[in-house]
Amino acid sequence: MMRLAMILFSLIGTTLAGSGVVIALVAGYDDLPGILWSAAIGAVLAVPVSLWVARRIIAES
Repeated sequence: MMRLAMILFSLIGTTLAGSGVVIALVAGYDDLPGILWSAAIGAVLAVPVSLWVARRIIAES
């Protein structure tokens, strides 16, 4: 399951980090620390999301 979760993290992590950056830019945080913090928060949130998706995929098969 961890291998699947790591593969999913590479996709989900970049998606959530990119979404965090877009949200930060729309909210007006156009400085470097704001962008980096939002990308880091998105990457950290991707860990439980990718584990949850991996569990759901394995449970379905």
